[in-house]
Amino acid sequence: MNTPKLLPPIWLLISISAEIALNVLFPLKHPISPPFSYFGILLMVLGAAAIVSQAYLIRQNNTTIKPFEESTFLVTEGLYHYSRNPIYLGMIFFLIGLWVLLGSLSPLLVIALFAWLIQEKFIKFEEQMLEDKFGDRYLDYKQKVRRWI
Repeated sequence: MNTPKLLPPIWLLISISAEIALNVLFPLKHPISPPFSYFGILLMVLGAAAIVSQAYLIRQNNTTIKPFEESTFLVTEGLYHYSRNPIYLGMIFFLIGLWVLLGSLSPLLVIALFAWLIQEKFIKFEEQMLEDKFGDRYLDYKQKVRRWI
């Protein structure tokens, strides 16, 4: 597989910029307005907390966080008990929070594209690597824990 040159944090930054640009350039209705749109801040904080806490958990287990590098340990605790991809899920929560905060419909497209891109360019490959490395142990985990939530 040809590994993407841009890693997920860069795609997240691009997506944040795209959401803001779409909201400014092509605002479509504003079904969510203040004070309800401020709920987006909570979602952004929860998303960032998921990213940071699970990255820390990976580091504690002395395995890699970088896509396409071989893992040395299968992390199944923390949020990994509920989602096989809590860091990517945290990124999506952050983007959803930004969308709610902005209040416009146009940034929704960015969230869908980001989720698709992460799944197709990163998750599918990472899951195959984990299956190859950890075999039945990973397959058992995969059967018990959903990809997203």
